[in-house]
Amino acid sequence: MVGGVTTAERFDQWYADRAESPIADEFVRRMLDLPSDLESTSMLGGAGLDEVVRALELLDGELLLDLACGRGGYGLEIARRTGCALVGVDFSAVAISQARQRSGGDFRVGTLTATGLESSSVDAVVVVDALQFADSKPAALEECFRVLRPGGRLVITCWEPVVVGDENVSPLIRDLDLARYLPEAGFTAVEVAEKPEWRAVEKRLWDEVLAVDAPDDPAMRSLQDEARRVLGQFDELRRVLATASR
Repeated sequence: MVGGVTTAERFDQWYADRAESPIADEFVRRMLDLPSDLESTSMLGGAGLDEVVRALELLDGELLLDLACGRGGYGLEIARRTGCALVGVDFSAVAISQARQRSGGDFRVGTLTATGLESSSVDAVVVVDALQFADSKPAALEECFRVLRPGGRLVITCWEPVVVGDENVSPLIRDLDLARYLPEAGFTAVEVAEKPEWRAVEKRLWDEVLAVDAPDDPAMRSLQDEARRVLGQFDELRRVLATASR
């Protein structure tokens, strides 16, 4: 999500806690207006997902890379809607194990900067709310460029600082500037659109999660801890949808 957990081992525990929670997934699905079987590990809501599907411009049978896929929820939903084939890559072995329990995708352990895929092997790449966790954002975008076939599409949802370099913003995000990074990685037709309506949905989720009484639920406690962090810097971030082509 926005910040906090940064290592594969800590994410492994985060995903394990989420799988054991009786209420966390349903809470997030309800607040984000997501399909009833989508296992989300981000803040992308139903309306945002609709926009991502359109932006990817996928055709039946093409291959999508869901990079930093988590449990595979968004990639699987995109594949269901478009008829594309799906490969998902994430650095959490626990997340990949959970994703493999669902049919419809080829899920593998890898990182944002080292997917393990061949060059020019996929038709589109989607990165949902995860670019901030890359060791190097430019290197992650270069990896996306490498694995895309010529003419392929990249779609990223993430947060950027209102003021690049703002020290009040999480170090994971304060340097994100996709309008600069994407052309530097070789991409063309770059568009970075601010999405205040997505941000409003997030605000409602974070406000409401703080009112949930679930002291014995580690997943809900984690969401509440993140809510406090996010709300403390809420006005310093903007929500964006970035699209680009190789």
